[in-house]
Amino acid sequence: MLKGFFNVPNPVNEPVLNYGPHSIERAELQAALSEMRASVTDIPMYIGSEEVRTGKTLEVRPPHDHQHLLATYHDGDASHVTAAIDAALAAKHDWENMPWEQRAAIFLKAADLLAGPYRARLNAATMLGQSKNAYQAEIDAACEFIDFLRFNVHYMTQIYAEQPQSGKGVWNRVEYRPLEGFVFAITPFNFTAIAGNLCASAAMMGNVVVWKPAPTQIYAANITMQLFLEAGVPPGVINLIYGDGPTAGEVIFKHPDFAGLHFTGSTGVFQNLWKTIGENIHQYKSYPRIVGETGGKDFVLAHPSADVDVLNVALLRGAFEYQGQKCSAASRAYIPASLWPQLKDKLVNEIASFKVGPVEDFGNFVNAVIDERSFDKLAKYIDAANADPEVEVIAGGTHDKTKGWFISPTVIVTKDPHYVTMCDELFGPVLTIYVYDDAEFDNIMGIIDTTSKYALTGSIISQDRYAIAKASDKLKYAAGNFYINDKPTGAVVGQQPFGGARGSGTNDKAGSMLNLLRWVSPRTIKETFDPPKDYRYPFLQK
Repeated sequence: MLKGFFNVPNPVNEPVLNYGPHSIERAELQAALSEMRASVTDIPMYIGSEEVRTGKTLEVRPPHDHQHLLATYHDGDASHVTAAIDAALAAKHDWENMPWEQRAAIFLKAADLLAGPYRARLNAATMLGQSKNAYQAEIDAACEFIDFLRFNVHYMTQIYAEQPQSGKGVWNRVEYRPLEGFVFAITPFNFTAIAGNLCASAAMMGNVVVWKPAPTQIYAANITMQLFLEAGVPPGVINLIYGDGPTAGEVIFKHPDFAGLHFTGSTGVFQNLWKTIGENIHQYKSYPRIVGETGGKDFVLAHPSADVDVLNVALLRGAFEYQGQKCSAASRAYIPASLWPQLKDKLVNEIASFKVGPVEDFGNFVNAVIDERSFDKLAKYIDAANADPEVEVIAGGTHDKTKGWFISPTVIVTKDPHYVTMCDELFGPVLTIYVYDDAEFDNIMGIIDTTSKYALTGSIISQDRYAIAKASDKLKYAAGNFYINDKPTGAVVGQQPFGGARGSGTNDKAGSMLNLLRWVSPRTIKETFDPPKDYRYPFLQK
């Protein structure tokens, strides 16, 4: 075993490539897109050292071109869930006893592979499978994922270095053990980086993982798994399975070695999983760690002093990048009446300039929503708004699923701050605006704070520092990530640790040391060098 106190490379955020015309990265990405579209990928499950093919296959089709077959994947059943748990537990002893610097090296290598030969492939897979444009794929599948890997290695060393004081004749130590059992990672469709990180952050701390991605993210998850394996993650440490959620849960949540849940998805599903874990708590060897980031109904609050151009861009990017399919996306905005005429013209004109279409055309700013279920849900809200005389649809308001699941970027203006689209999480390119009287700025903050059960992100646009200070205080529980003069999206690892509270999750802050602390169980060790040999204390003497 190596001897030494090792320093890992100092992490820096991965530079975002711009994919401009004639750039090397654009040519590489376009080549990867063409190659991957030209073949139908056969995607197995990864259980232990085996690539598992069941013969029961389901299809993967691009959301923006649902007539095209991109891949098939092999669906699993309860037996595969059990096999994945068994493989994880079989790998646990060697993995948790591997020296920490060797685990660190594996994930640092994964980061470098992703920054190099895997970059175009994983970005292209994210574009095709999840309908992200080149820039959205770059900041997600490449940069954020790389940042998670590098910064988490750094945070791991900080955790291990945190040690207690020792008195005379005593040496106190804290060992940061992995959890006793396995971690179940349930990952969403919308961020490739989140899917990879929910597995890697737990595994990095010595845990073994059973990973179940959203079906609509399996195409990129397959390449992520290949990245982990090439980087040197041993077989069984991360096991990738597919299949019915309730079937997997029936096995996972009744297993005595279930030790933790790392989840990103809907609030309803998370609450149901928490309830299930509670009902089975007597079966587990320990109390499972439950970490979840769920929904959001994220706001932009404009003060009368706001710069209209700053406000306009915050809404355009915050609401419509990646079709509003971000937990942090701006979906409700509160605009002072004095600014509304000017903002309305800018907003409508800029939305009219958006190009909407497939990701392969780099000129498209907006692409398709993830699937037909999402499309139908959004279409229902939009149709209701179009038919409602109490609201006004000033942009978009149309949808078309002939070729792909396309929802036009839509802006609804309401006179009721509790109108349904101001309250419900839509998860699509729909922004609802409430125009308030300038004098009601203080009151509107109370409405923002109480309108939604969520508390993920929010922003204040203002040039008045008193207003900024007031909003920062009054809305301190309304958002786990709060932005001043910026859109409420785009948290960067190491800069804005991400997570919210209330109905938005456990606020364990992905992209920080706080998240990694959830995947260890500390043990305190006290060693006494010259222990007493007589029970009698001096005070007992006459």
